[in-house]
Amino acid sequence: MIKVVNYGAGNMGNVLRALKALGLSAETAKTPQGNPDPKDILILPGVGAFPAAYANLKSSGWINYIERHHGEGGPILGICLGMQLLCEASFEDGYTRGLGLIPGEIVPLDIRPKPHTGWNELCWLKKEDGFDVSPFEGPDMYFVHGYCLLDSPAAMATTIVQEVTFISAVKLGNVMGFQFHPERSGRPGLRLLQASISYLQGRCDRA
Repeated sequence: MIKVVNYGAGNMGNVLRALKALGLSAETAKTPQGNPDPKDILILPGVGAFPAAYANLKSSGWINYIERHHGEGGPILGICLGMQLLCEASFEDGYTRGLGLIPGEIVPLDIRPKPHTGWNELCWLKKEDGFDVSPFEGPDMYFVHGYCLLDSPAAMATTIVQEVTFISAVKLGNVMGFQFHPERSGRPGLRLLQASISYLQGRCDRA
């Protein structure tokens, strides 16, 4: 089962439409229900500000649920702000801790003007445990963000804007994240979203 975390941080509709276009069923919930099932794939979408988003996750009970899900080996996919929330902390509007599932901290993207909006290419750094990145080495993906992850051992792809190189995709164990919006990146983005979900599901099946 795919569960999309609905914590009031936008782009829910785009993600659900993308999943439907791929023929994938998903459920959404504003608060966690029951105990985590490590066979479920949690999708953490999001646009907006990190501090408010983390506060919403905490007040709705998702922080503990996500941590337990991760502790049991359950897969998680973060998109845009969702990827940032997977990291250790953010310096957006002060300092806010994150979920700590991906090493590294979110910092301002040093470009003018901000935010970084539009299409840009990915530079894939490595192949991961059977996840074939070769179909995604050409197409650009769609970005909208003013903060970024600059350094992390979990980096899977990077992107350059105005001579600033930031991390645009991460993976560590059963946790993946994209700084861009695959659900808004046309057919290449949908193919990447489908491949990522299939990959994470396959890791669950082998566990």
